[in-house]
Amino acid sequence: MINANTTPQLFDAKVVDRDGDKIGTVKQVYVGNDQGEAHFVTVNTGLFGTSETFIPVSDATFDATDGVLTVGYDKATVKDAPRIDVDGQLSPEEEQRLYSHYGLTPGGGSGYDATNDRDAANNHDAARGHDRTTDTARGAGHGTSGPNTDEAMTRSEEQLRVGTETTEAGRARLRKYVVTEQQTVNVPVSHEEVRIEREPITDANAGAALDGPALSEEEHEVTLHQDRVVVDKDAVPVERVRLGTETVTDTQSVTEDVSHEEIEVDGDGTTRTPGTDHR
Repeated sequence: MINANTTPQLFDAKVVDRDGDKIGTVKQVYVGNDQGEAHFVTVNTGLFGTSETFIPVSDATFDATDGVLTVGYDKATVKDAPRIDVDGQLSPEEEQRLYSHYGLTPGGGSGYDATNDRDAANNHDAARGHDRTTDTARGAGHGTSGPNTDEAMTRSEEQLRVGTETTEAGRARLRKYVVTEQQTVNVPVSHEEVRIEREPITDANAGAALDGPALSEEEHEVTLHQDRVVVDKDAVPVERVRLGTETVTDTQSVTEDVSHEEIEVDGDGTTRTPGTDHR
């Protein structure tokens, strides 16, 4: 359990959910004016930890040795918690929204009595284990930075830090497959044809012409030749293909809410601005 003695040790503690998953780091502690016990902590969440989310600690446990605060909710529930301004106080309406989200019952539930603390709700202060007070005996000043401060107030603001990280966007691979297509090639071919040649009987061929019977039947045969197309295929390498990468740089816009503090003067006395003359 978180008590008044434990409260000052919660700042910057590592916060994990009930399953042990890390949620963030404690930034502020909201306490009641009754016993100074912590009721809520804010944890930095969101992009680059620039947002703060409220978590009840009525049923949380704190390991002072390791500086780990274990809350009774899962990470998804904390992530979906209502967005409430971290302005040093919780209004009754804001408390009610937190109760509803975390399943707390006003009037008793999860160790936190909302009815008893309702009067103190407006004075819940994001102080390191101390309540908001106007007692001047505490020191020159008293606020969220501690029980005793000087007469100055520090104004802070959130600054957006944007970076990049390399992630896997996809994969590419080379795949080889066979495609069959037709090719037409013109090939010259030749063949032999029969041609009848006649020659008259002369003294030169008379002997051959008269060799044999005067009348007879004969046959002469001539073999004809032609070219036949022969097709053969050879697989030959034609090129080498490989995968390469190149870096292409473009611009992407990032939009995020950032908060800053404003300081104003609230009082019923006369305020004099340096550089002005009041007569």
